[in-house]
Amino acid sequence: MPAFEYTALDGDGRERKGLLDADTARQVRQLLREQQLLPVTVSEVERTEAGRSRARFSVWRGVSAADLALLTRQLATLSRAALPLEEALAAVSQQTEKPRVAAIISGVRARVLEGRSLADGLAAFPQVFPEIYRATVAAGEQAGRLDNVLERLADYTENRQALQSRVRNALVYPVLLSVVCFGIVSLLLGYVVPEVVNVFRTAKQELPLLTRALIAISDTFRRWWWLLGLAAFGAGWGFRRWLEDPAARRRWHRFQLSLPLIGRVVRGVNAARFARTLAILSASAVPVLDALRISGEVVTNLPMRDAVDAAAIKVREGAPIARSLGASRLYPPMLIHLIASGETSGELEAMLARAADNQEREMDGIVNTAVNVLGPVMILLMGGFVLLIVLALLLPIFQLNQLVR
Repeated sequence: MPAFEYTALDGDGRERKGLLDADTARQVRQLLREQQLLPVTVSEVERTEAGRSRARFSVWRGVSAADLALLTRQLATLSRAALPLEEALAAVSQQTEKPRVAAIISGVRARVLEGRSLADGLAAFPQVFPEIYRATVAAGEQAGRLDNVLERLADYTENRQALQSRVRNALVYPVLLSVVCFGIVSLLLGYVVPEVVNVFRTAKQELPLLTRALIAISDTFRRWWWLLGLAAFGAGWGFRRWLEDPAARRRWHRFQLSLPLIGRVVRGVNAARFARTLAILSASAVPVLDALRISGEVVTNLPMRDAVDAAAIKVREGAPIARSLGASRLYPPMLIHLIASGETSGELEAMLARAADNQEREMDGIVNTAVNVLGPVMILLMGGFVLLIVLALLLPIFQLNQLVR
């Protein structure tokens, strides 16, 4: 019995929205009329989400990492309490305060009520539940350890959400400082400098080179600011279109890896994500080749993803994971050594988790150090720009004083 989202009007003309389980949309309309409601729109949840996922510029392609972590933890808790799966899904749907999340959970529950597995229900919403999520749940259902698997998934989603939050919070200060610096310089060039320069233009003397350059920059900025903004937008749009080509995107990602600091961060973040994903899949008894394939898909850097694909081919031929992955020399040596130790000792899951923890701690240290350094650097740059503007304005005054003497 599928789930339907509806919009209806009550007797006072107020809009009502909600969810109903029914066989057809016609039955939903009949149920609404029995409740003295006038149906306006009725749509099946699964089809609605599929349409959203096909929309190229849709902002509704998935739920937030925080919402996914919360509903996973709630479902794991209820499953650990031996609550039937359909009742656990109903409880999670009622618990959430976000209508779209409730609709998605109701859609999953509808497929479970039809006799399908939880993994099949999640597969109806691939834009919400990634493949690692679905594969892990399927492995847990086959092994009869769904509650344990959901606990691991809850830990995984919460750790990933926490990592994203740390990175996002670390970038707030530099981005805000950059915006303030750009705003101050633009204000000086657009409004302050022209008013002051008008005093010097009436003079017969030749202005200093720095002052003339400042006047030229100010005039260009005031006259062509819209063209500069359009050019910046066009450059950004062209760069995004260029990255749509897989070969171009691969060259860009390889260039990122060659940069001193950015390359280290990109390599560390992707290595941590790969190790964490492979650890949870290995612990859930997912076959190693499938685990490598899924773990490679969470790696955003294309050369590093290609290295995982090449390693999977070698593993299929009987080679160890560590040696196959280390051949590319793109992953940190510490990760390779820990994987090799795990394969030798039979504790691959524990070594992968340790490697992921190590990489995440290292990335936290690098990001925090970079943010602490970037703040003073931005302040110095802004101070340098302001100093140049002040010097350009003061130099003509100094010349006038010398002429008077």
